[in-house]
Amino acid sequence: MIKEAMLYKKVEGGLVYCFLCTHHCRIKSGDFGFCGVRQNVDGQLRSLVYAEAIAAGVDPIEKKPLYHFLPGSYSYSIATIGCNFRCQFCQNWQISQASKRDPNKFPGQKLEPAAVVEKALENNCKSISYTYTEPTIFFEYAYDTAKLAKEQGLYNIFVTNGYMTKQAIDKINPYLDAANVDLKSFSDGFYRKICKGNLEPVLESISYMKKLGIWVEVTTLVVPGQNDSEEELSQIAEFIAGVDKDIPWHISRFYPDYKNSDGRPTPMETLNLAYDLGKKAGLNYIYLGNTGQPEDSFCPNCKKKIIERPYFKATQIQVKKGRCIFCQNRIEGVFD
Repeated sequence: MIKEAMLYKKVEGGLVYCFLCTHHCRIKSGDFGFCGVRQNVDGQLRSLVYAEAIAAGVDPIEKKPLYHFLPGSYSYSIATIGCNFRCQFCQNWQISQASKRDPNKFPGQKLEPAAVVEKALENNCKSISYTYTEPTIFFEYAYDTAKLAKEQGLYNIFVTNGYMTKQAIDKINPYLDAANVDLKSFSDGFYRKICKGNLEPVLESISYMKKLGIWVEVTTLVVPGQNDSEEELSQIAEFIAGVDKDIPWHISRFYPDYKNSDGRPTPMETLNLAYDLGKKAGLNYIYLGNTGQPEDSFCPNCKKKIIERPYFKATQIQVKKGRCIFCQNRIEGVFD
């Protein structure tokens, strides 16, 4: 479905200037933005993926991953094709790297915003997650769905690379409750070479969303030989701690995929090093993902287990009204 895009303006010569993400594409008539799903049609920028869901279904919220936001609940999750990054290790590359430049590929199923909300309610979900690909590039679809979801008492979640503009964050802010942001590296060279983006806008998004009161968790996929040095992992941990020591950091194990299919899984020694560096930086909640091991939560004060997660599903939640039931220490997050 085609819909006029948000967050753009017309400029001279039939060009349009898109300020949805930090690529700031200036697009000639007939051309596409970097994302491949927004096109200048006779001087009007259009989203070509509105209500075209390439993926839709129910997930435990822990799969986003969000560990301090409605733990134990389910989230109805949707995506369209497309992305504004070109990550060589993308594990959803079949859909994220598809584009409307080839309109006959991956058309998706028609799923209007109202239908998304209806399915979320039917499946007893407490939230809707805009995920799998990059929600920024299907912003109009996410925005309209999020507004309807909020009217029905549902929460809204972005699982994002954080490469959106401040204007985009401001626009979605009244309806966005939580975000998991991929902080892929602390090297601008890595972002330019591997992702075809830049580091600084991602750091700004994390800080700005936290400032606005959006619940933020951060994920770093640790890729051997690319972003796994002690120096870089320490820089990531220190940045997160500088924003808020209560931001959960998900340190995720890499498995070979896409253009990095000849790589090797992240050694546990590297993940454990990152964990230790996070603790040294003062982070209160650190999780090792994709390891097949439980990812339990512990109270930073009394050290007792407050949430068990045997496999992407929270059980034995020992948090009541946002406090550890053992010592009454405040546990930051959003809990029922």
